[in-house]
Amino acid sequence: MADTLTITDNRTGRQYEIPITDGTIRAIDLRQIKVDPDEFGMMSYDPAFQNTASCRSRVTFIDGDKGILRYRGYPIEQLAEHSTFTETAYLLLNGELPTAAELESWEAELGGHAPLPEGIKSLLDGFQPDAHPMGVFLSSVGALSTYYPDAKQIFDDENRRIQVARLIAKAPAIGAYSYRHANGLPYVDPDSSLGFAGRFLGMLFGEPGAPYTPDPVLERALDILFILHADHEQNCSTSAMRGIGSSQADPFASMAGAAAALYGPLHGGANEAVLRMLAAIGSVDNVPDFIKKVKAGEGRLMGFGHRVYKSYDPRATVIKEQAYRVFEVTGRNPLLDIAIELERIALQDDYFVQRRLYPNVDFYSGLIYEAMGFKPAMFTVLFAIGRAPGWIAQWQEMLRDKAQKIARPRQIYLGAGERDYVPMDQR
Repeated sequence: MADTLTITDNRTGRQYEIPITDGTIRAIDLRQIKVDPDEFGMMSYDPAFQNTASCRSRVTFIDGDKGILRYRGYPIEQLAEHSTFTETAYLLLNGELPTAAELESWEAELGGHAPLPEGIKSLLDGFQPDAHPMGVFLSSVGALSTYYPDAKQIFDDENRRIQVARLIAKAPAIGAYSYRHANGLPYVDPDSSLGFAGRFLGMLFGEPGAPYTPDPVLERALDILFILHADHEQNCSTSAMRGIGSSQADPFASMAGAAAALYGPLHGGANEAVLRMLAAIGSVDNVPDFIKKVKAGEGRLMGFGHRVYKSYDPRATVIKEQAYRVFEVTGRNPLLDIAIELERIALQDDYFVQRRLYPNVDFYSGLIYEAMGFKPAMFTVLFAIGRAPGWIAQWQEMLRDKAQKIARPRQIYLGAGERDYVPMDQR
């Protein structure tokens, strides 16, 4: 049996055999379907790319119906339990887990690239103290492009590797310094003797010139959160990274665009919305009434449901476990009890079960971040720091894919036809 799709155009009666590869057809193959030879040809219309594959990828696999997330084939649960963020970043970028020597070299390279250029510090000083940390972050990442003009040599493998290390290493410093600036605190230089998450915590909460020892529970929790956020297939910000990169923009400019996409409340701001919802509920006793309002269309259940997952988000399970460990150190956040009761009722209610609404990664992550001392405005920056290696892995894959060209979607034009210009005195 031929691996093709037969399409009959009822307008003309013609039939077309479209090849099927990897369970898909090429959209360009539809162009041959025409009523008149002078026509442009058939296009597919898919706003928000709900059923359009823009690339072939070997980075991340998701099966939303089964709640599966894998980086390079490794289940996210195993990586969260056994790996570190720097090891996971290496895996995403290189396709395989590193040897002990490779990991040691990679971590040393990240430590060496962690400090920011003095000019970037001056740029950070120029922002208003109340500037949103994510706006500061994406602006500063883009500005790094001007400090490393060699980053534009994107097809030089060794040069590109150096830029990748710079980006991943400097993202925490930008995030930490935006936090320090907003709080009127002096900057703390990165300590290369600490691990990735510990170094970040030191730049956030340490004192200049003084040694900083991160709490091991909090350091590990942050490391795991970075792992869980490291990549998530072709989401909005990753698509932005690939789209900008398709013009052969350097990785700093491309990642600034990805961060801008993440800045939007429908993408990176969901965990902040969860906290606002839990605070508005107020107490465990109010959860049943809140559920009734949601079912009546009078409220929204934030942190439940996902564009991809139609079962329990595997990252949510890991984060929930980490929440308990973090609260043993920081003290229990009373919002956790509301979250647990909300989850319990929702998972037993036919209204939510039939709609396949389950907790996603954002449902518990904000509670952990808040307990660790982060204000909600910083949540998306934390997301961006964790997502950096995934963005870059996807960008690299796009560069090496010979099928990729500069991104240029088509449109269905519905505007006016040709008309003549009307002089001002005749309007």
